[in-house]
Amino acid sequence: MTRKSVQRILSGQPIDPAERDTEASVRPRRLADFVGQVRVKENLAIAIEAARSRGEALDHVLLFGPPGLGKTTLATILANELGVAIKTSSGPLLERKGDLTALLTALEPREVFFLDEIHRLLPAIEEILYPAIEDFRIDLVIGQGPGARIHPYRLNRFTLVGATTRAGLVTAPLRSRFGIVHRLDFYTPEDLKQILARSAALLGIEVDEDGAEEIARRSRGTPRVANRLLRRVRDYAEVRRDGRITRQVAREALETLGVDEHGLDEMDRSLLRTIIQKYNGGPVGLQTLAAALSEEEDAIEEIYEPYLMQLGLIDRTQRGRMATALAYNYLGLPAPRGAPSRLF
Repeated sequence: MTRKSVQRILSGQPIDPAERDTEASVRPRRLADFVGQVRVKENLAIAIEAARSRGEALDHVLLFGPPGLGKTTLATILANELGVAIKTSSGPLLERKGDLTALLTALEPREVFFLDEIHRLLPAIEEILYPAIEDFRIDLVIGQGPGARIHPYRLNRFTLVGATTRAGLVTAPLRSRFGIVHRLDFYTPEDLKQILARSAALLGIEVDEDGAEEIARRSRGTPRVANRLLRRVRDYAEVRRDGRITRQVAREALETLGVDEHGLDEMDRSLLRTIIQKYNGGPVGLQTLAAALSEEEDAIEEIYEPYLMQLGLIDRTQRGRMATALAYNYLGLPAPRGAPSRLF
């Protein structure tokens, strides 16, 4: 397996259509089946029940956090719990005002409109959203030139669910129009173990408790990564073993994939070595780091950094990225003075 293929497995980003279909098949459809994110679930459950009891559209929801934590799944669950349809789009797909206008005018009462990567909306498109989500109105321009006039068009009351991996890039005026704002955090190994057990049952994969625990520990706190690793370990178990996933089989398979006991792969290690060995531990700018790694800046910032920061291996400062003492220790390199003697 190539480095690029391992990167895709661990990225938390969509892969190919076949993988996407498989991932969709194991997604929970109801809030009761959604594992983890306890605080978010509790607050959403209250908001859903209140909206249903009043027969109103749910207030607009903004979900943010690293890729693969369940933002799309929660949007679908919201629609299912409200008993309405869901229409989806993405910020980069909306290039003209007419694109968004067509979507908004087609929404039925109380429907859910899921807008992924909402931070990538063009300013002109975003301006259409302001009256749409605040007053349920869009202003249609009729005619051209001096004779043009603005005609307000009333929209059905709907629920906008925005999702982003870059909450800081969502403009303040847009963010202020969301009544419900939640951050999704990385999952605990215990939660991931439950998710893996459910996915294994749905996919017909035989995995024991220890095998699920081993995969969960190396899944970067991300359900999407956990489910992908489960399928790759299943392949290994079927080809090299008897098809049953035990702790030993999981360890062998994940070592073959280059995923260590902390969920880090070769790209993570390369990033840490680059900061330490090429730039003396930092600080180093994101653009310079991306060029040195031949990687996209967005990929470093959205995919790799959040988990490395969660483990305490890098710091993100105003001057650039810096490797911590734990990073030196993890790579087995001479650590700066005061570094801890053990990793984690």
